[in-house]
Amino acid sequence: MAARMVAPATGRTRVNEISAKRYSTGAMIFHWVIAVLVIMNWQIAERAQSLDMPMKAEVFGYHKAWGILILALTLGRLLWRVAHRVPPLPANLARWEAMLARTVHVLFYVLLIGLPLGGWLANSLAGRSIDFFGLFTIPAIPVAENGELAGRIYGMHALGGSIFIYLIGLHILGALKHTFFDRNGGIFRMLPFGRVPD
Repeated sequence: MAARMVAPATGRTRVNEISAKRYSTGAMIFHWVIAVLVIMNWQIAERAQSLDMPMKAEVFGYHKAWGILILALTLGRLLWRVAHRVPPLPANLARWEAMLARTVHVLFYVLLIGLPLGGWLANSLAGRSIDFFGLFTIPAIPVAENGELAGRIYGMHALGGSIFIYLIGLHILGALKHTFFDRNGGIFRMLPFGRVPD
């Protein structure tokens, strides 16, 4: 029986194989821009707490505007995700690690959408609009003013923000573990450089 001939992989095929292990360029851009903005906006809110009025209101105004931008970018990222394939999780992950990774990613999207919407709703219940960096005004959601409910939602918003930061810490620890201990690509799957093994 004649030996089966296997054609060598072409350069284009090899590039596609490498790309399939990483997120797309657009996904990388969305990921890192949103990550930086989330950390920055968390710090803005933390620092604003210690300020006196009217500076406190002014700084929180920037927090609200950045939150709306984060919401818009997150919706853009979701649309991008629908149109572009996501690389599979590394094959050497334990089942619990794969489940935890998927759960954390879902929670990220829930918080990235829920926190800005919740802040916008609370702001609307307090009878306020949002100034988007002086470019235009985002009107309040058409709801009846309710200061007490607005306060409760603001409290839930703050709690959700704290949970988000802990989840980000967990996400970073997981990425470092996968990169330097498991050596399965880890953080390099979301970067255009570095080794992502077969």
